[in-house]
Amino acid sequence: MAKRDYYEVLGVHKNASDAEIKKAYRRLALQHHPDKNPGNKEAEEKFKELAEAYEVLSDPEKRARYDQFGHGGESFGGFRPEEGFGGFGGADIGDIFGDIFGDAFRGRGSRPRGPERGSDLRYNLEISFDEAAFGTEANIRIPKAQECTNCHGSGAKPGTSPTTCPTCGGSGQVRFQQGFFSVSRSCSQCRGEGRIIKERCTECGGQGRVKTYKTLSVKVPAGVETGSRLRLHGEGEPGGRGGPPGDLYVVISVREHPIFSRHDDDVLCEVPISITQAALGAEIEVPTIEGKVKMKVPSGVQSGAHFRLKAKGIAKLGSYGRGDQIVTVVVETPTRLTQRQKELLEEFAKISGQDVNPIGKSFFEKVRDLLG
Repeated sequence: MAKRDYYEVLGVHKNASDAEIKKAYRRLALQHHPDKNPGNKEAEEKFKELAEAYEVLSDPEKRARYDQFGHGGESFGGFRPEEGFGGFGGADIGDIFGDIFGDAFRGRGSRPRGPERGSDLRYNLEISFDEAAFGTEANIRIPKAQECTNCHGSGAKPGTSPTTCPTCGGSGQVRFQQGFFSVSRSCSQCRGEGRIIKERCTECGGQGRVKTYKTLSVKVPAGVETGSRLRLHGEGEPGGRGGPPGDLYVVISVREHPIFSRHDDDVLCEVPISITQAALGAEIEVPTIEGKVKMKVPSGVQSGAHFRLKAKGIAKLGSYGRGDQIVTVVVETPTRLTQRQKELLEEFAKISGQDVNPIGKSFFEKVRDLLG
């Protein structure tokens, strides 16, 4: 079967720049890569065809020869399918595609492993509503790994030291050929550590770390809410191979308050008032997070009315000022009336020209009008 034109294979014109050729190859190679199309022979053949075209057109000399002689000039040492990827001069496929696909093809363990940052830790801290509003300082006790003082983190028995793994040469990974690709995997002899400990430390069992507990003082700023995170730098797990430690994240959970709730920086609460207070108006005591304050309720107030107490809310986290307190009055209807109280209410209704049961009458009138 005759070979297709290399420019046609990559979908570019003959005057395409090196950047355009590389971009076209990158897009198509990702699309037809065997790892994304397992068991698809057609995709595998297309991928080989793309690699062959790119190998020629990405090289200025080979491209010039191809432009002059076409496929007949392949004797200049171009790609030969029967040699697998040998046409690349025996180079590892990871080195060929490293700049295109990144570490997926570049051997991650090709270099000795360096310092590693320690893992981050999380601690869930529950505080009260008031502590969230005004801030607090809490002592927490956390379990964490600490460098073994017996071996100073080496994992080896004092007086000895780890040796470089002879199998992987300290990289922690070994390579083997799998079809067209050179594949890296964790070294089985050193388990990816790149080193071997012949005599392990008796205190830490060769881990280089021991489990311990640490008590920390955490300053919780005013204004935090459930989900807020406080970062304690360097209080996470210790790093490996001399690497820096991770961080500790304290995640806040605020307990519910029996009276107050919160919306952003405002405090919400409901205050019950009597019918007479609602009708005549009154000065009532209202609870706040700082204690009780006086608040005037105008005459004729309706149940559900809102009143705002300025700067009686939560401190604004990371800023200045405070939110407000929103007070909702709820008019309570008495459920137990004495005979005298009933008489007075009935008298009030007559004086006001109201039926004793106006709501019930109005309801039945609406039903009658609705049904015709």
